[in-house]
Amino acid sequence: MPAQHLDSSNFQSTLDNAQTPVLVDFFAEWCGPCQMAAPIMDKLADDYKDKMLIVKVDIDEARDIAGQFNVMSIPTVIIFKRDDNKMLEFDRKIGFPGENAYKEMIEQALA
Repeated sequence: MPAQHLDSSNFQSTLDNAQTPVLVDFFAEWCGPCQMAAPIMDKLADDYKDKMLIVKVDIDEARDIAGQFNVMSIPTVIIFKRDDNKMLEFDRKIGFPGENAYKEMIEQALA
């Protein structure tokens, strides 16, 4: 089950309606490390499908979202978690840390 792609038209509503934490992978097609992360994100989306929503945002197609969250370099992964009734940033990793680091982030968000 590949990670769902979001853009400016559905990003905020997806975040607002999520019943689980949401991991957002900010990427671009031309980014080498992003290409390395892509199959891992798809695998994690499958592994955690009942516990966490894993989505991807192409910064070239959604510059407004990247700007809103101060994404300056890619890949950047941000986990959003509900606090009261609002989704807030819980954790962020910049660069490609590898599958285990992503899993560690996810497990901390689910703890």
